[in-house]
Amino acid sequence: MANLELVDTDQALEAVIATLRSEPAYGLDTEFVAERSYRPKLCLIQIAWSGGLALIDPLACDVSGLSEVLLGPGTMITHAGSGDLPIIERACGARPTCLFDTQLSAGFIGMSQPSLASLVWALLRIRLDKGDQLSDWSRRPLSESVLDYAAGDVAHLFALRDELIRQLEANGRTEWAATECEILRASSSRYSDPDTTWWKIKGSRSLKGEQAAIAQSLSSWREHRAETEDLPPRFVMSDLALAALVQRPPNTAADVLRVRGAGNLSKSSVAQILSAIESARTMSPSDLKLPPKHSADPSLDAASGLLTGWTSQVAENERIDPRLLATRDDVKALVNERPSRLDNGWRAKMVGDDLRALLNGESVLRFIDGGSKLSLESSPRD
Repeated sequence: MANLELVDTDQALEAVIATLRSEPAYGLDTEFVAERSYRPKLCLIQIAWSGGLALIDPLACDVSGLSEVLLGPGTMITHAGSGDLPIIERACGARPTCLFDTQLSAGFIGMSQPSLASLVWALLRIRLDKGDQLSDWSRRPLSESVLDYAAGDVAHLFALRDELIRQLEANGRTEWAATECEILRASSSRYSDPDTTWWKIKGSRSLKGEQAAIAQSLSSWREHRAETEDLPPRFVMSDLALAALVQRPPNTAADVLRVRGAGNLSKSSVAQILSAIESARTMSPSDLKLPPKHSADPSLDAASGLLTGWTSQVAENERIDPRLLATRDDVKALVNERPSRLDNGWRAKMVGDDLRALLNGESVLRFIDGGSKLSLESSPRD
């Protein structure tokens, strides 16, 4: 691609940073591998601006200096940035001061979480080559075709932003999209609390007492060990072995090694597992972190289902991604009088206020068009 620069020295990166200081916007994407490490390993940063495009190799240079760009006045344009933001923040120590997410914004013009390729085709009629999508980004050198693929991920972000803004303005959705992009930008990175990772164990919500304490202790040990060795937790001990040890806590090393999926554990791991179980048996109840329980009235499930259907119909009529407007959990929370995304802002105006009117008996839903659609009507007075 024209004006494409491969940046693999600190000096070359400083030159890119100097250029970006005065840019009002820049497109950014990342490539990483996550299969063999505790956290995703950043392998490439793609940045585009009005006059060029750089592919920055974080395996060859110190990318922390990009924090100056992120903290500057420029707007970062990205696609599906929820995956990139935590990785960039960990590598550079900063998040952008302003964000425009093309996937998120596309939800306000009726597109449901489109891939970059589908969005580029739908709005720009350009086909992206996705042949190198599954490349091993940690390998060096990167081939020319792989570099071209990576460049394609940012080359069209400016054109996408411009077309999305045009359509958002035409539909009066600019402010809504900006609000959601800011929520995404400001959201904190989600790192697991080792003491709550046991909530992911199959059947964890039914565990009580000593068994729950063992689940917490063992899962926390696995998480700490995985972080120390920079391995995915399942590489330390499989989910199957963890669940089996919780269901039938062992007392000896031989008991541990007989558990399905635990036969290859090292002596040190076995000893630590037994120690974690012993600690769990003396754990104070105040140290046990139980999964949150959301009160829900089963008798309201039918209402939640009906109102979810109505919400989806509103989203379709308004050309809004249904999952962006409200999930089933959002509706269920509102029905059960818990805090919900439908409580305020554009969601309340579009559907939340109407849902409350229905629950309060101020409005009713009627089936129309042979039962294929719902119609919201004022409740008839007695």
